[in-house]
Amino acid sequence: MAQQTSRPKQPNRMRREGPELGFEADPGADWRHFEELRLSPFLEAALEEFGAHGYHGGSVRAIANRVGVTLPTLYYHHGSKQDLLVTLLMGSMHDILVRCRHALAEAGDRPEDRVAHIVESFTLYMTHRRRLAFLDGEVRNLEPENRERYVAQRTELSSMLRAVVDDGITDGVFHTPYPVEAVRAVVSMCQAVAVWYRPEGPLGEAEVAQRYVALALDTLVAGRGA
Repeated sequence: MAQQTSRPKQPNRMRREGPELGFEADPGADWRHFEELRLSPFLEAALEEFGAHGYHGGSVRAIANRVGVTLPTLYYHHGSKQDLLVTLLMGSMHDILVRCRHALAEAGDRPEDRVAHIVESFTLYMTHRRRLAFLDGEVRNLEPENRERYVAQRTELSSMLRAVVDDGITDGVFHTPYPVEAVRAVVSMCQAVAVWYRPEGPLGEAEVAQRYVALALDTLVAGRGA
């Protein structure tokens, strides 16, 4: 008789808010440094499967096979394929925010330095953790409650940058007449790095980050004298 693979419906085991959501140790003032990331075998397998086939194309059985475990074992650790996606996305966003907060705290009071630090930190994450960052494209496949939580975290990053831009406009440092659109453009520009960046390419992570800092600042000073 074939092994029964059906199972009772389980509640989504989305991990609770808190420091445990991240995948890496808090870098503190060393936010530019990245250690090799070590995910659990289940999350590593899910990341590989989603990266190769997308969320809908990837299967839980294939993830279990990558780990070398049975389906019940995988379900014991992660209640569903949705849980694996949520854990990867929320863990990645948590680590981005932690690094950006440290970068902002180190930047001082000048708005241009504060923007530069946020953009540098965000772009460095896109290059060093591009496999995780690339998964942001699967947000559309989150269930409504999970999507709401993730988008709230992602919005925190935009709000962090928007507050600094508003201060810069007030101080006469930034001159863009469209701060909302400018912040959205900068965030989207940085996120796109995860799509095209390859470590074997001509640019290193730090060089990409510095170029994107320059592009962001150019965007925000636009409109001078208008």
